[in-house]
Amino acid sequence: MRSLSIFGSSSDAGKSTLSFAIAYLLHKMGISVAPFKAQNVSNNSQVCDSGGEIAIPQHFAAESIGLKTTTDMNPILLKSGGKSKAHLIVDGKSVGNKDVWSYYRDIKTLKPIVKRAFKNLQARYDCIVAEGAGSPVELNLMSKDLSNIYIADEFKTKIILVVDIQRGGVFASIYGVYKLLPKKLRKNVIGVIINKFQGDMSLFDEGVNIIEQRFKLHVFGVVPFKSFNLGFEDSASIMNYTQNTQKAIIKVGVIKLPHISNFTDFEPLVLDEEIELSFISSTSEVASCDMIVLPGSKRVVDDLQWLKENNFEHILKSKEQKVVAICGGYEMMFKKIVDPKCIESSQKEVLGLARLKGKVTFKKKKIVKKGTYELFGCMVDGYEIHNARTKKLFKTKKNLYATFVHGLFDSDEIRAKFFKEIDANYKGYNFKKTKTKAIKEFALHIDRYVDIDAIAQKLYD
Repeated sequence: MRSLSIFGSSSDAGKSTLSFAIAYLLHKMGISVAPFKAQNVSNNSQVCDSGGEIAIPQHFAAESIGLKTTTDMNPILLKSGGKSKAHLIVDGKSVGNKDVWSYYRDIKTLKPIVKRAFKNLQARYDCIVAEGAGSPVELNLMSKDLSNIYIADEFKTKIILVVDIQRGGVFASIYGVYKLLPKKLRKNVIGVIINKFQGDMSLFDEGVNIIEQRFKLHVFGVVPFKSFNLGFEDSASIMNYTQNTQKAIIKVGVIKLPHISNFTDFEPLVLDEEIELSFISSTSEVASCDMIVLPGSKRVVDDLQWLKENNFEHILKSKEQKVVAICGGYEMMFKKIVDPKCIESSQKEVLGLARLKGKVTFKKKKIVKKGTYELFGCMVDGYEIHNARTKKLFKTKKNLYATFVHGLFDSDEIRAKFFKEIDANYKGYNFKKTKTKAIKEFALHIDRYVDIDAIAQKLYD
């Protein structure tokens, strides 16, 4: 059986959600399948069952079909690293910052790592669903493209092209991408999925005929837009979430830091009918919020400076404001942030928000682990990804809950504790059960509009 590459005509075409859904549906058909992305660019990562960290989409896709997560599913991960730099994670482990030019210069050294990871998965699964990145035909970068061209060429994967019809120019996008692909890859393109359609589906019947008859490309389906508030890859994705707030009784504001990370921490709040969630960038928005969350950050010192420049300091230091601070947010709450080896910035010591006494110190070795934690009197299944060290994993003061641990709001018990303090009428809900239901419903939505049987048959050809 051949593996499958999901190419997009552009960034945010819906590759991640369709890759997840196709893997999910193939799995339900009894096919042994695993998710994969050679190189991901995202500050949103999760700790694998095998240790190390990978980007959220592959972790989410694997978890949704009950697979143990491994770093083979995303061997190369890039996070924000400052001006023209990226923080490079290889096989789940941090190898430090790289400037963009040296990263591309050394791309050949990464290809064997990607190849080994893919082959490791091939040894255990019949089919790999390999998500691409951005557009596969950035002509000046094609020789350096690990996620699209390299994987499709090296492993002779079948290829589906996903196009976001909301962007317009759908025919030019399909024809242009297909014709710009190397000739040897064009023969492996098995078809197209038109994504995010809105309106009367019958209006695109002629469009399907044009693509199939004139371009000679099979259309596996036209997918109506459906919001999916899980598995966010990047901050741009999470800003597209939708909520029904008719039953909301509590408003939570998450400060939208410039380098916000691990924003899947807030998926349980998006799905909570009693919570109205907003991402705030101005202090004027705070007054309407019952709780403020200071989230994780990939550039703690830079984002701390942003908070001070935007007048959030007095709000976050106030004992009257209910605040939850997570990971990078926790670190900012201390009196001092010490970075003697300049792990995160060029400043070796900066003043924090001083809501908590003492200091945090950055160490070169990153803590990356997951487990069950006792936090604020509750048991929480969570994970840690941080370079900072301090004496305690969590601290609480008047109206402040602060911790290194991500996944806090996944806990029904924690949400009940926090939100009943704000409004005793808060009832809560079962997040795991709701998440499982949402995954199934979205996959069924894709199954309704995409011919999965035809895709599976093409993988056997």
